[in-house]
Amino acid sequence: MSTIENTPGNPADSQAPKPSPALSTSQAPGDPVPAREVAAYWDERRRYLKSIRKTPAVRHHYWRAMGVYLLRRILWSFGFFPVFFAFWIPLVLAQFNPVVLANDMIALLQDFTNSNPELQANTLSTLVIAWASIGGFFLIFDFVLSPFRSPYEYEADVYMRAWEHQNSTPSSPTRASTSASPITSPITFSNTTSNTAEAP
Repeated sequence: MSTIENTPGNPADSQAPKPSPALSTSQAPGDPVPAREVAAYWDERRRYLKSIRKTPAVRHHYWRAMGVYLLRRILWSFGFFPVFFAFWIPLVLAQFNPVVLANDMIALLQDFTNSNPELQANTLSTLVIAWASIGGFFLIFDFVLSPFRSPYEYEADVYMRAWEHQNSTPSSPTRASTSASPITSPITFSNTTSNTAEAP
């Protein structure tokens, strides 16, 4: 690579040409999204959520989805798990022998019917407390693992995907013209400055 000659038209302390500011300030594809675009996104999302909350059809769909969600969680937590443990634990204690399990259950039922009313009430209250505690524990656990998905949020997600596709800005014309323009090499710059200095 040839060096820049020390001529009157090209002083020794002169520096190489610096790139255009448009090159240094252009955003690369991997750069983070500007804050103004993020703010515009969330402003549009909040505006759309506020508008669809006034729609009767979406509001009816929301309350229906909420009712179905709560019913499924309650039936699953208070219907399945307590009954499952009520049969599973005695079956394990009977070493998975159904005959032994039936004999034990019949004996417990006879003891319950032959006991006095106070003991029967205490037994029933103990079973209710055990059933409610198991169901409440699994209900909270189910709420954490399976949170409610609001139809409003689903509608907003669909709308914002279309909004992003519609408002996606193409690359700037200045950036495109800058990236397409060739950069002058040091050899060409040296030859040009030499010819300029030799000219009368």
